[in-house]
Formats: sequence, structure tokens, C-alpha cells
Amino acid sequence: MIAKYLSLLTVGCCVILFYACSSPQPTKQLQSGSTYEELVQFFNDWREFQSPEMKDGVPDYSSAAMKKQFAELPTWQGRLNAFDTVGWPIKHQIEWYLIWAEMNGMDFDHRVKQPWARDPAFYVWFYPYPTDVPAREGPIMFGAVELPKYKQPLSAEDAAEITARFKKASAVFETAKINLTGNGKDLWVLGTRSIREQSNEFSGFAERVKDSFPALASAALEAKEASEQLAKWLDEQAPSKTGPSGVGKENYTWNLNKVHLLPYSWEDERLLMERELMRAHSALRFEEHQNRNLPKLEKASTPQQFDKMLEDAHQELMSFYKDQDIITIKDYMEPAMREQIMKFVPNDGIRGFFHEIHYRDPMPLNCHFFHWIELARIREEPNESLIRQHASLYNIFDARSEGMATAMEELMMNAGLYKNRPRGRELVYIMLAQRAARGLGGLYQHGLEMDFEGATKYASKWVPWGLLPADGETIQHEEHFYLQQPAYGTCYVIGKLEIDKLIAEYARQRNGNFVMKEFMDEFSRVGEIPVSLVYWQMTGDKSMLNKAIGQ
Repeated sequence: MIAKYLSLLTVGCCVILFYACSSPQPTKQLQSGSTYEELVQFFNDWREFQSPEMKDGVPDYSSAAMKKQFAELPTWQGRLNAFDTVGWPIKHQIEWYLIWAEMNGMDFDHRVKQPWARDPAFYVWFYPYPTDVPAREGPIMFGAVELPKYKQPLSAEDAAEITARFKKASAVFETAKINLTGNGKDLWVLGTRSIREQSNEFSGFAERVKDSFPALASAALEAKEASEQLAKWLDEQAPSKTGPSGVGKENYTWNLNKVHLLPYSWEDERLLMERELMRAHSALRFEEHQNRNLPKLEKASTPQQFDKMLEDAHQELMSFYKDQDIITIKDYMEPAMREQIMKFVPNDGIRGFFHEIHYRDPMPLNCHFFHWIELARIREEPNESLIRQHASLYNIFDARSEGMATAMEELMMNAGLYKNRPRGRELVYIMLAQRAARGLGGLYQHGLEMDFEGATKYASKWVPWGLLPADGETIQHEEHFYLQQPAYGTCYVIGKLEIDKLIAEYARQRNGNFVMKEFMDEFSRVGEIPVSLVYWQMTGDKSMLNKAIGQ
């Protein structure tokens, strides 16, 4: 989610977008198989089925269409279960579980989340900024316009395609007025805010392209008007929305276990998250004590100071990766990281949590930007598996992707990166505290122990130095997103803990002869799939997965 709020980042990654295919015809013979090659074909058929039918360029999320899809899901699950994977290599068995988890994700969507009926933000039709994970975070409407998918500057052909899709916005938003029947108050009100923000994005985009592509600008303004009308309608309905928006502890646990393949319950995650929150605070206080005679970190106050600070940190980190044998350096890595170097923006107040960190010392967030190296690797060195080349649905990759990015902050500190940046170590623990606090806020929302306002105030309370005001953009958007997407709020910290387990077992199997570069390179080759599956492939130990799914 960082990329969404660091809007000054340049559009630097290509996001996979599946936009075509209607559901398979009912007359198509549904068959299973026994070979890995047949599993790959089955996966392709499954992805075709999972996508909603497109009617004149508008995805069909009507009640009838969704009931039909849900009714057909057991047939697909039966076909998958009919595969005989005995004797298959572990890496191929893992891909059977990837499909199994995706099917559970669809099941959870229909039984519990129902974003097409409960979440107005589901109907956002335009995403102008890149995401730093393999696919857009959250429940996203199929067919939404992902601007980062298109090479910049836009070609005439791409501009025409986007124009045509913008012209569908009015029809899309009219379907929203029919489909949205949920009663979750927070989701409704916050989703309305997202629709209004979309209106502003349409307007800003129109201004940027009006000279080069006037027809595109006109279509963007038409979409803006339609978006504003949807927001007005949502406002009119809001007083009738009185119910909770969280999914409840039992549903949350099922989602953790069966979709994200994590071996925890809601209660387990609360315990682990609270432990990490308090550890971060305790470690911070001792770091501050150790550094008490050093100058405090001051925010960069001029463009020249900021530019130098970011350039120095960029070069230092890339040299550290190479000189300390952290990863095998590839030509695409440095440019991928360089694209994330932002420009100075004057501001006398709070810029937003991540900016507040970055303007003091960019190194902690640069470590988290390992995301962009991983995305570049996905693009430049696609996984050998035809299944893993596709980003997992329902954000099943979250604990792996966000967990590793979060882990890099502390792992690189432990590897010696901050020996000349002692005050920077303080920021590492503040970032951990922030992720734990906001994750707990999301957890409490889904446990029905807090509403949205309570979650934002809780997170703000537990972030040091006053860097996360409850009414600030960062936590307001994060806690809304975590309400939309159960399990994501905790995945940063929980994923980091699971990767710690992997490192421990990987090293133990080698009698403590842990070679960082070998581990990191193998970890990357496995792909961005649930950590329990990475653990199984890299150690041969299936226990983490078995615990998650109850075997």
C-alpha cells in the first residue's frame, strides 16, 4: 500500500491485467486430469471461469451472475480434488494448493466478503498509480483501468483504448447502484470517500492529457461526472447503513487458514502482533538511550539536501547488497530502485507517516522497496512455472510479498547496514511499531471489537513520535483497506515472522552454515506465493501448511 500514498513515485512497474474472457459456456465438458500438464490447462480454465462475464465492456456482478458463479464453484473444486498428485515433485504439488487456495478465496468472497454488494470502493474504475506487489491490493473490480499497465508516455493506440474504457464508467457505476445492497456502515461511508477520490483522479488525469489527447481528457471528465453522481447516490443511502463491516473472528480465521494458508487463528495473530508491537517499543527506547548524545534526526528541509540524502542512500544500499553478498545483483535491479527516488515537496507539517520517515533517513524505506526489485525480477526473469507466472488471486501473496519487504528493514539492519546510521535504527523500530499497531487496528475491526474510528485512534496511540495522527491520510486509508481485505493488515508482521521461521529451519538443515546469497536467491526463485508453500519447497517440510489447513 505504500505506493498508493507516496504519489510522487514515478510510474515504474507493469501490472498484470487480465481483461477479456467471459466465463466458460455451460456446455463445455468439465474434466479433471492426472498430470502436471493437465493441471496447467485446468489452471487456465479456472482463471477464465473466475473472471466475471463482460457485457458490452462492463463486468457483470449482478446478483444473478454471482449466484450462478457460486453455484458452479463446487464443480471446479471437485475437478481439482480429483487430480491424483501422488508422486508429483513438491513444486508441482504446491501449485495444486495454489489453485485450491484461490478456489477458497472465491468461496470466501461469495459467503462472507461479497465486495460487489457490500463495498462501494469495489467500483473504483481507475487506478493511476502503481502497486508494489504482484497485483493490485484489495478486492478490485475486474476490468478496472490500471494506468501503470500502459507504457509512458501514452501511445495513440493506448490512449484510444483507455478512452473507450473510460466511456464505460457511467454504465459501471449504474450497475453499482443496483448491486450495492450491503449494510456495513464503515465500508459504505469509507467506500464513498474512495469514489470521491476517484473523481479527483479522473479530473487530474484529464488535465495532464488534455493537450496531447483531448478525446481521452473528455472521456475522463465524463467519467468524473458519473463518479460524482455515484458518490451522491451513496451519500443518500448512507443513513440507512447501520451494521458492522468486519467479518468476525471465525470467518477471519477461516480466511487465514484456507485462503492465505497461514497456521494461525484471529486470537493467535492478536498475540503475535501485540508481542511485536511491544518489542518494537522496547527496542526503540534502548536505541534512543544508546544514541542519547548524538544529534537527533532532522527532516531534510531543502530540495538539494533531500536529493543528496536519497542519492547517497540509494548508492549505499545497492553497494551493500553487492559487497556483503546479500543477493545476486542483476542489471535490472539498480534502475528498478532508482525509479522510486522521489522529489522534494515543501511542507511545514506532517507529510504522512512514510514521508516523515523518508525525510529523516531514507534507508529504512529503501529496504522495504525491495518490493521493486522483486517486481522487476517477475518482469525480467519470469518464473519457470506457467502457473506461478500469474499473480495469485485474492492477494494470497500478501504475507510473502509484504512480509519480505518488512523483514528486509530489520534483516538488513542486523546485517550491518546501519553501522554508520545509528539514528536510522530508531526509524526501523518505529516502522515496525507502526505496522503492528495498524495491523492490530484492522484485526480488531474484523474481530468486531472496534469500529473504524476506534482502529485509527488505537493505531495512532501506539506509533512513536506522533508520526501517525488518527485523522491523517496514511492511517485513514490503511485501516479502510484492511477492512476491505481481511488478513492484509497483519500480513506485514505475520509474514515477517513466518520468514524468520523459514530462515531458522533452512539454516538448521545446513548445520548452521547459512549463506545469505544462496538463501535469498532461492527464496526469490520460488516466487511470490504463500510463505507456508515457500517453506515446504525450500525445506521439504510441509508442517506449516498442514497446520494451516488442519491436516
